[in-house]
Amino acid sequence: MNNRLELLNILTSVCPGVDFEKESALVDDEILESLDLVTIVSEMMDTFDIELNVEDLLPENFNSVDAMMQLIEERK
Repeated sequence: MNNRLELLNILTSVCPGVDFEKESALVDDEILESLDLVTIVSEMMDTFDIELNVEDLLPENFNSVDAMMQLIEERK
């Protein structure tokens, strides 16, 4: 499975019913809540074997699938 599909699986398991491919303001529009983000960050670190730190936890890194993919690629 490619990384994008794995990320989409994580996101839809945390927040079913959200069209993550179309959304570009997941944090800014409060589609993702803080607890969702904690779960997503934890799953991203486990699934992609990356380390994320406090500096990574910016809204712009989690507002879209593309932004999250870029973060994953930068941390690999």
